[in-house]
Amino acid sequence: MNPSAMTSPALDRRALSDFRALAGRIDGNGPRYTSYPTADRFRNGPDLSLYHDALDACRADAPAPLSLYLHIPFCENICYYCGCNKIITRDHGRSARYVSYLGREMALVAGRLGTRRQVIQSHWGGGTPTFLNPEEMRRVMALLNTHFALAADGEHSIEIDPRRVDQDRMALLAELGFNRVSLGVQDFDPVVQQAIHRIQPFEETRAVVDAARALGFRSVSLDLIYGLPHQTAARFGRTIDQVLALRPDRLSVYSYAHLPHVFKPQRRIDENALPPAGEKLDILVSTIERLTAEGYVYIGMDHFALPDDDLAVAQREGRLQRNFQGYSTHAGYDQVGLGISAIGAIAGRYVQNARTLDDYYGALDQGRLPLARGVAMTADDHLRREIIGDLMCNGVLELPAIEARHGIDFDLTFSAELADLDRLAADGLVRCEPGRITVTPLGRLLVRRVAMVFDRYLRDDAARPVDNGARAANDGAQPIRIVPRYSRVV
Repeated sequence: MNPSAMTSPALDRRALSDFRALAGRIDGNGPRYTSYPTADRFRNGPDLSLYHDALDACRADAPAPLSLYLHIPFCENICYYCGCNKIITRDHGRSARYVSYLGREMALVAGRLGTRRQVIQSHWGGGTPTFLNPEEMRRVMALLNTHFALAADGEHSIEIDPRRVDQDRMALLAELGFNRVSLGVQDFDPVVQQAIHRIQPFEETRAVVDAARALGFRSVSLDLIYGLPHQTAARFGRTIDQVLALRPDRLSVYSYAHLPHVFKPQRRIDENALPPAGEKLDILVSTIERLTAEGYVYIGMDHFALPDDDLAVAQREGRLQRNFQGYSTHAGYDQVGLGISAIGAIAGRYVQNARTLDDYYGALDQGRLPLARGVAMTADDHLRREIIGDLMCNGVLELPAIEARHGIDFDLTFSAELADLDRLAADGLVRCEPGRITVTPLGRLLVRRVAMVFDRYLRDDAARPVDNGARAANDGAQPIRIVPRYSRVV
């Protein structure tokens, strides 16, 4: 396939205007497709054979590089909007024990893999990974290098809270081998910061960005959230002005999902201060307009990157992928998850660790991997994951290539889906041509809605209405819930 044929067309004012008109009618809650099947479809119960089989299959394959995610759950302070799996504490003694158990888990995983596998992409998330003190961070990195081989030319990133790092800590991160940093910002407006219990002056963030650049980090990424209390398009626009002054390599602009019945800290947010739907849409559209006018490439969903960033290059060349950290250039590798609630994707199986420290420690004390739930993919899952990934990342389905790889007749296999796509085509989201389906500029803004057409589980739910609680009781799966992107683990 000619990679240029897969390049998503540029956004324009017409697409944004049509998006305003359509968003309220056809957009809505739905999966983010950082995996397929999505995490709410994982089955509960520590069926260790699932994890063992995955690692055995990974071991049997040629020793290809791995991707690795490591979860550090601790935070010193609560941010009211947060949906992450976190532990709020000022007791830094708790992290020392956690580091020790991480070492146990690494040893079990590496022992099952049999060889010291190369890691081409690693990411530390949380929580606040820099909650660990310098010696704990050195110990974790030493453990990783004992059990795995972190590639010197790989991507090694860490999420940091600018309020919790200084020049010395940034120098330590560079010394340890991190070459990418992701900074939580959310909003620079002091009124919004007060409402979400996250006071973070602009100068504090700028100092961290300047340090990262001085130390030679390959990429600096900032995370923003729109839809928070007291936000308006005008006020958020001032935050965008400050962000542009920092000129990060990547930007993520996430939609806040207010789910106080799921995430207890959100109960402290004044619902009356949340922007109405129309204002929230104005914030998003004006942000897209401003960022693209300033040279950022709209990657998809909520991601933006400078034109020379690896993400933008991968999209132009048709190599963009998705994994549990969002858009990625290395998502095709097996991913090992370490720490509480971390998710792995290994040899056609998804596995997720225990969500609590007690369960995590208890399993490792028994000498077993701390698996809580997972799922083995079917042939149909593999097919649909490829289709959903192509739509969300590169905006094109080349039907003959899919038919050849999977031995199917696309029109026969997806007759119902094609009928639904015809309706989306009428709204201008896709173009259906002989042998090809293309996501339009408008469709890129609603690409999750396009991808949902090919979600077999959603289609089955619609055909067999059962309330989520009953489904969970019947089949052991977690009830469906929409989890904000800033929750790294679902």
